[in-house]
Amino acid sequence: MKIAFIGDIVGRPGRSMIKEHLKRLRREHGIDFVIANYENASHGFGVTMKNAHELLGMGIDCMSGGNHTWDKKEVEPLLESLPMLRPHNYPEGVKGTGCKIFDVAGEKLAVLNIMGHYGMPYVDNAFRCARDTVAQLKSEGIHHIFLDFHAEASSEKRGMLMLLSGEVSGIIGTHTHVGSDDFQIVGGTAYLSDIGLSGCRDNVIGMDAKVPLDRFLTGVAGRFEVPEKCRKILQIAVMNLEGGKCNDAFKLKIFDDGRVIRTDAWVEE
Repeated sequence: MKIAFIGDIVGRPGRSMIKEHLKRLRREHGIDFVIANYENASHGFGVTMKNAHELLGMGIDCMSGGNHTWDKKEVEPLLESLPMLRPHNYPEGVKGTGCKIFDVAGEKLAVLNIMGHYGMPYVDNAFRCARDTVAQLKSEGIHHIFLDFHAEASSEKRGMLMLLSGEVSGIIGTHTHVGSDDFQIVGGTAYLSDIGLSGCRDNVIGMDAKVPLDRFLTGVAGRFEVPEKCRKILQIAVMNLEGGKCNDAFKLKIFDDGRVIRTDAWVEE
């Protein structure tokens, strides 16, 4: 089974890169299933019904969320009707789920979405939720498990690896929009602290630089905006899974000027 993951899709620039490249990448690399994080897909905040259907028609099979999941209220029915997740550790009674199971290449794949704590909305304990959900999935005979850990702190993300190394097929972080350089396979678990955004790459976390700079200089907040024109990037991780473990993985950074940079995950013996 070969799966791929795309981190925070930021606005129209991110969606345009998905539209331009994803179906070709699926063919070239024999990808069976694609997961992508939608939480910034519609002008940087949440996802609209129109954009959700659009992205699922571009070659994405399942979409995960985060702290911006609820920014567009029309998302609530989509969580029930589409292959879309919100963080699983939201309290009981919140609409949707953060764990769904799919049939992929003749096997079962569980996709799990968990949100961290530092700088995030109030949620249940991320580590207990992840640990207990993974244990339940494995008791049901599901061994291919991928986790999108949506968190600010790299320490939380490393902690999740230490907790679940060898127990899940992959853990890849989202939320910071800045890709990290620590793609590795530990005990059969692919791990990357943050995959980085797909969208504008020549500003501040995919947003026009003016408002963030004003905030840094003055302390006065404003509304972030996704630029209409910018230099763009698509960042995607591809993982080969067998027997619940990842045995090979790489990340592609695809630039709108034609450059492609590949980084292979190193294996910790």
